[in-house]
Amino acid sequence: MSPVTTSSSVKPRLAVIFGGRSSEHGVSCLTAREVLAAIDADRYDVQPVGITRDGAWVEETAQWDDLEAGTLPSVRDDLPGFAWERLREFDVVFPLLHGPWGEDGTLQGLLEMADVRYVGAGVLASAVSMDKPFTKTVFSAAGLPQLPYVTIRPWEWKQERERVEARVHALGLPVFVKPARAGSSSGVMMVDTWEELDGAVLKARDFDPKVIVEAAARGKRELECAVIQGLDGKPVASVVGEITVAQESSHEFYDFEAKYLDGTSSNVVPADISVTLSERIRAYAVQAFEAVGCEGLARVDFFWTEDGLVINEINTLPGFTPYSMFPVLWEASGVSYAELVERLIQLALQRETGLR
Repeated sequence: MSPVTTSSSVKPRLAVIFGGRSSEHGVSCLTAREVLAAIDADRYDVQPVGITRDGAWVEETAQWDDLEAGTLPSVRDDLPGFAWERLREFDVVFPLLHGPWGEDGTLQGLLEMADVRYVGAGVLASAVSMDKPFTKTVFSAAGLPQLPYVTIRPWEWKQERERVEARVHALGLPVFVKPARAGSSSGVMMVDTWEELDGAVLKARDFDPKVIVEAAARGKRELECAVIQGLDGKPVASVVGEITVAQESSHEFYDFEAKYLDGTSSNVVPADISVTLSERIRAYAVQAFEAVGCEGLARVDFFWTEDGLVINEINTLPGFTPYSMFPVLWEASGVSYAELVERLIQLALQRETGLR
């Protein structure tokens, strides 16, 4: 199918999907509220589509005016239903689902089967980027520097505990225990003593039966870079930013509460780093984008440690509130929030359906 072309009197139909079944449901809703407000209603016929925590599809409005401080919105389950088959009626879909069942290739696969254009990465890139161990395998093949890690599969933790623990202990303390396929630091715990390991694994498994344990970065600074494709398809990197957490806060690291709920984290854009380091990060960000076969957009996260620069992960559907790092980085790079949303929609409209 060729790219969409419409006459000046016909507006492309755009469906914006958000919410979902993952632990990042509320973050997705916040993202949707801001993206919908930025879309030019004079240019597009827009249909917001919410997915409840139980997986029901509804005609949501993404208007939550009564939110209390420190709380996140949810898709309401008392709204008219939306049959997903109706997505075939739309020219393009803008998925804003974070985490499993949306960012991991599942929704992308449905849209591919339905021959519907959509914003962002395809099935393979979405699935690989959502699964941290597989992401690391791809990054390793691409020659990108990383921290040592151990993957723990459910059967290994039950049947070969001693062998797995020995591999984890070889990483040294402290370590970070994470769900293999979750974002926004959900279920992440820093382990300072080996007595904490079992509880940390159990906590991570509340979010994902597969767990990853990573060596901690010594003296780390958390640096991030955003990537977006130009209309010619070539990926371009933004300026580099830094995430900081207030020293007086109770957070040991940049966790879910620090990111979204209590205001103890902040973005420093551009980061106070050398030009040489900035250019290296920007080059690595594009390299990571291409290594996983990403499309549209991504945010790539790094640690600058006592031992040098390492890549942490790639996020194919990053948070998109005006205060999220992805749009903030592009604002500092000369692309406004509204321009960013418009470019992503145009990229999707120009993209061929089928195998690419």
